[in-house]
Amino acid sequence: MLLGKTIIVTGANCGIGKATVTELLRRQGRVIMACRDRDRAEKAAQEIQQEAGPDRGELVIKLLDLASLKSVRSFCEEILKEEQRIDVLINNAGIYQCPYTKTEDGYEMQFAVNHLGHFLLTNLLLDLLKRSAPSRIIVVSSKLYKYSDINFDDLNSEQSYDKAFAYSRSKLANLLFTLELSHKLEKTGVTVNALTPGIVRTNLGRHVYIPMLVKPLFNLLSWAFFKSPEQGAETSIYLACSPDVEGVQGKCFANCQEEQLLEKATDEEVAKKLWDISEVMVGLTD
Repeated sequence: MLLGKTIIVTGANCGIGKATVTELLRRQGRVIMACRDRDRAEKAAQEIQQEAGPDRGELVIKLLDLASLKSVRSFCEEILKEEQRIDVLINNAGIYQCPYTKTEDGYEMQFAVNHLGHFLLTNLLLDLLKRSAPSRIIVVSSKLYKYSDINFDDLNSEQSYDKAFAYSRSKLANLLFTLELSHKLEKTGVTVNALTPGIVRTNLGRHVYIPMLVKPLFNLLSWAFFKSPEQGAETSIYLACSPDVEGVQGKCFANCQEEQLLEKATDEEVAKKLWDISEVMVGLTD
């Protein structure tokens, strides 16, 4: 049970995030839904509270647009002003294979939302997480990280853009971020671990074109072979709650078990370089 614990979940109004919040609330946690759209968040919150049952924890909605560094900073200022502690931060939100778009800060959308926004969010909340120790940071990545690499000469995809590669790269960045952050958190009482949820039935693929004639078959197959959002959320819940992972640092999990990563996701030199560049991109350097 999570009575007395405060948990932040990004991308909490749908899919894996919504299922994660529902279960955390059912376990009597105090959950902060960090969402971009207040109307959708409030609608989701009603459904979550109903599903979580009468003995649920407290649910709070806060606005957070990870595509805007200004929004990330405003969100963190509000959290630091109002919250005494954060026990778990779940970096769950993501955007998948969208057309080439730049954020208001001038960054490619998938890299900005999936990596840079969460990078800034986590860094700005680190001191509070340390004061709340033992606390946990959970980073939702994807097995699709395998199909990319980090091209430091074109992080913003201005020379070329492939939406599938850009998504995979942002998920590789999540794993490299987890690796470097785990070193920085040694002996702080804060742990960080990543997870790959598998193929889940969510609206994450809304930007992927599926021909009308194929859609009924695709929908049928997805129900047969894809995980439900509740199944997709199981590893997030495990990493947030289980005593089995207390003190575990810098690992990646799938189906509630440690997962072996490819060398590209455990490259210390690339992880350090990406961290340093990300600091500059989000304005964390002095």
